[in-house]
Amino acid sequence: MTTVTPKPFESPAVNAAMAAVSARMADERLRLMFERCLLNTLQTTLVYTGGKDPDTHVITGDIDAMWLRDSSAQVWPYVQFAGKDPELARMLRGVIARQARMVILDPYANAFCYDETGTTPNVADATEMKPGVFERKFEVDSLAHVIRLSAGYVAATGDRTICTPDWWMAMHTIVETLTVEQNHLEHSSYSFERMHARELSTLHEGVGTPVAVTGMPWSGFRPSDDRCEFHYNVPASAFAVVVLQKLAHLVAAEGENDLAYRAARVAAEIQGGLHSHGRVRHPVYGEILAYEVDGIGSAALMDDANVPSLLSLPYLGWCEVDNPLYASTRLFVLSRSNPHFAWGKLAEGVGSPHTEEGRVWPMSIIMRAMTSRDDRETLACLRMLRALAGDDGLMHESVNPDDATQFSRPWFAWANSLFGELILHLAATRPALLEVAL
Repeated sequence: MTTVTPKPFESPAVNAAMAAVSARMADERLRLMFERCLLNTLQTTLVYTGGKDPDTHVITGDIDAMWLRDSSAQVWPYVQFAGKDPELARMLRGVIARQARMVILDPYANAFCYDETGTTPNVADATEMKPGVFERKFEVDSLAHVIRLSAGYVAATGDRTICTPDWWMAMHTIVETLTVEQNHLEHSSYSFERMHARELSTLHEGVGTPVAVTGMPWSGFRPSDDRCEFHYNVPASAFAVVVLQKLAHLVAAEGENDLAYRAARVAAEIQGGLHSHGRVRHPVYGEILAYEVDGIGSAALMDDANVPSLLSLPYLGWCEVDNPLYASTRLFVLSRSNPHFAWGKLAEGVGSPHTEEGRVWPMSIIMRAMTSRDDRETLACLRMLRALAGDDGLMHESVNPDDATQFSRPWFAWANSLFGELILHLAATRPALLEVAL
């Protein structure tokens, strides 16, 4: 079995940006958190081989497998600096190249081992497990994250060398898989069952609950890796619309008009499904977006901290913050009407059924700040994040909002990267907020 040993990666461009932002930050603890979190993925999670054909395996932190979603999100804050740092760009090309190979191996898998000799505790799952697959939970957002990273890299660098034969095959595979899953019951053979597991880790009878065709892609599992209740995950579908449009633009510029057309068509069909089926009427908040629907009348009125979430839709580019439908949905998400909204003396925010009831996920507070135009709200989010961070300045998966010493996952690189991204975002858009001593 191959041993996975991450090694620190140095980026002069990231270090320079960090130093410039840190110099403007008035709060010492917030500065420590920013520096520790921004560098966490670079320093602790990369198994990188440079050269002409770079390869980068990205572990999640305390799990040494590579999730398509997490690996994309972990390195996302660095994409903006790739044009100034050739070795950083090469490392990111390594992530993109590995993700392409992973998608080709199995577009229905969400996480992968370093190579085909890797071991997984999920080997007994009742699904079509292949060597090299760590977990085979089909999540629409995982494929969307792959496109996002590729499109973001090209936009930031102008470098199209990522468009290798493997990359093209992966993009075709993603579009084809999403097309198949638009009519899951008739066209898909995917099934998944995890024996002797908690209920949220396995699909009902291996195939899930009934759905109608809506235009949206069927998803077995949520961005939390918990199973979908109604299988059309609204924020994941909205995210897919955004990235498929970006893919269509990217590949059209390369003369791949057929793939561009197919990607744009699927995006339009998903958007139509969101419009027809994703909206519900709430007795207090009026018209809002549901978290999940089945196309036959059932809807989950909730939000989950994992991104994509309903709260994150402007961050992902699906709508503006002042969009009326989003605004009403946001009010619902950040209220006690959301069954996964939690609060305590230190913080309030969205949690997840993936962790203990009553826990707040720092990721949701970060996303609240990312999608806020209210300085007071953003400062309140920074204070809550400051209170929930560990003594080492790092984020956690979930935290007891009354006692920050009670938390899950001390090493959760995705949340760390997202916090680093938040501070970079505020430095670029509202720098005065960082000059406040919290």
